[in-house]
Amino acid sequence: MSKLQIHQIPVLHDNYLYLIKDIASDKVAIVDPAVSDPVLDKLNELGWKLTHILNTHHHMDHTGANLDLKEKTGCTIVGSKSDASRIPGIDVQLSDGDVYEFGESNARIFDVSGHTIGHIAYWFEQSNALFCGDALFALGCGRLFEGTPAQMWESLSKLKTLPDTTQIYCAHEYTEANAKFALSVEPQNTDLQNRYEEIVKLRGANKPTVPSTLADEKRTNPFLRPDSDYIQETLGMRGSNLIDIFAEIRSRKDNF
Repeated sequence: MSKLQIHQIPVLHDNYLYLIKDIASDKVAIVDPAVSDPVLDKLNELGWKLTHILNTHHHMDHTGANLDLKEKTGCTIVGSKSDASRIPGIDVQLSDGDVYEFGESNARIFDVSGHTIGHIAYWFEQSNALFCGDALFALGCGRLFEGTPAQMWESLSKLKTLPDTTQIYCAHEYTEANAKFALSVEPQNTDLQNRYEEIVKLRGANKPTVPSTLADEKRTNPFLRPDSDYIQETLGMRGSNLIDIFAEIRSRKDNF
C-alpha cells in the first residue's frame, strides 16, 4: 500500500514539481521547487503544511524557491552532501546508499551524477516512487553538463536495477521530443512506436506523460538500451563498449 500521496504541479514552461505527503505522519515535502506561488497555492488548496523540501540537484529551476519557502514555512531542506555548497538553505545532507526517514516513509538515496556532479534521486520503495530530477526522463536522460558518459551510464545502471513497476517521477515534460529522437536511433522498436502514438495523443490533449514506469523505460528509452541490437545496428557500433554506445546516443541527442 502506498504511504505517500503525490500531487504533480506543472510550472514554468515544462517543469514538474511534486508535492508529497506521508499519510501516517502528515509530513509534507515539495520536490525540486522552482517557484513558490504554485506550491503555496496547492498547499492552501489541500490544507497541508509544508515540512520539507527534497532537492535532487542545484539548478535554479529545482532550487529557486528554497529560501522563500523556508522563510514562509520553516521547512527543512534536504539535498546532496557532495553538492551542499550549491543547495540554498540546505539542512540535511545525504549521500549514496543513505536511507532518509520522511515521516513513516523511507527514501533510499542514489547518487546519480552525470547531469550535474552530486545529483541524487529519492526512491520510496513502499510507494513505488522514484523522484529522479533530471537524471532520468521519460524516454531520455539529462544533458551531461558536468559529468562524463561513464558516470551517467553508471548512474542509470543503478536505477535500472529497481523494480519494473517503479513510477518514474522526473522533473520535465520532454517526452514527445525525446520520443522523436528515440525513433531516430531505434526505429525498429515496436514498443517505442506504440508508445510514441500514445504520447502524441496525451500531449494533444494537454495531458502529462509523466510518471512513466521503469518497465516502459527499459523497453523504449534509448539511454537505458545501449545493449539493444537495433540501436547498435543503427549506430554502426555492433559489439562496442556500452559506455561508448551510450556516449554516441547522448552526442546524437545533443545535436538532434
